[in-house]
Amino acid sequence: MKTFPLVYITIPEKLQKKIIGQEDFVFDSAIPLPVEIPSGIEESNVDFTDAKEHLDIKKIKQEMIFSGILQHLAENPDPPPRLTASERSGEGSPLASTNSNYYRNLIFTFKPAIVSELQEAAIIKAGNGDYETALEIFDLLFGLKGQDPYLLLNRALILEERAAALGKKLEKNVSRKEEKMYDEAAEATETAEAAYEKALANPAPDTLFYAALYYEKQADYSKAASCLESYLDISSEDELLDSENDKQIKAGELLAEIRKNGLDDMVFMEAVTLIRNCDEEKGIIKAKEFLERHPGAGRGWFVLGWGLRCLSRWDNAVECFRKALTLGCVNADTYNELSICLLETGDLAVAEKELEKALHLDPDNVKIISNMGILAMKQGNNEKAKAFFRTALELEPEDPVAGAFFGLSSGN
Repeated sequence: MKTFPLVYITIPEKLQKKIIGQEDFVFDSAIPLPVEIPSGIEESNVDFTDAKEHLDIKKIKQEMIFSGILQHLAENPDPPPRLTASERSGEGSPLASTNSNYYRNLIFTFKPAIVSELQEAAIIKAGNGDYETALEIFDLLFGLKGQDPYLLLNRALILEERAAALGKKLEKNVSRKEEKMYDEAAEATETAEAAYEKALANPAPDTLFYAALYYEKQADYSKAASCLESYLDISSEDELLDSENDKQIKAGELLAEIRKNGLDDMVFMEAVTLIRNCDEEKGIIKAKEFLERHPGAGRGWFVLGWGLRCLSRWDNAVECFRKALTLGCVNADTYNELSICLLETGDLAVAEKELEKALHLDPDNVKIISNMGILAMKQGNNEKAKAFFRTALELEPEDPVAGAFFGLSSGN
């Protein structure tokens, strides 16, 4: 999101009312207003310390002031003490940065929905994969509202989404072994975790719930359980809407599963971390150690199967994934992992059934769709494969498997 330099200009009260509006607001003409430099001036090699000399005050528009206020508040998020009239030093002074509260009051008076509008814009940007702009918008929001618990949560959710997107990209391109890609994915994960830790310092109830789901995805069940317990303690004290009741039920079920299967056992987390870091042999040892203590933990069998699959021990991995399914670890990932092993052993008919179950549970999962394309190719059905790979590319234009298919297929 491009920003332009600011100048602080004292504008007569009557002109402020004309530019900004006539609502019931007490303008203080002694306080210089931050004005965003127009692009024409920004591009003309003007010395910005004298930029106000190049501006015709009568041509200043409302959006130039509001943009300037947002930029100012993002750069000065904590409102310092208000100066007295005798302490103000006039136009263009750095001391204008001490008037953040006045700027907040002004923008909230004339733009009462500014926070919701900016949050909606950030969510749209994140949904389109423009995470950088989405996060820059949150800098503006923190300038407006400070360290609001729900802003901190929403920022953490966007950072989690960005980390997941980079993780998927890494997973698809793992054969390239690009060090930069590994570093980006690792940094994004660390940033997302730090954002949740910051949000949990003064959490809203929703922060505890969504942080628990984040830690559960990271297989950090100890932290997930702690968040779930706190969430259930807080939410049980309030009258809940139907949506909150649904969250409470889900939180209770997840906490019960963690406790029942011993997933907060640190050995389980060690197994996941080792396999995730491509140290499968040690991860398998830890997974077996965990299963000796918790033989009925379906997720434990899934992790063991995952490690074995990474080492191409297909038949052993199949046994583990089937065991995981019988013990309640029924989800798209388990069916997908099982199907990968069956594809490698040549059991295409059964692999197709398992992939169909995975696709039913997660119809927009690009990995599963690409695997359906691979299966169709192994079955000799290139038209069917083409349909799956085309769908994969619609969802993820950079999918390497689907891209390779069309790159090798003439006229497609």
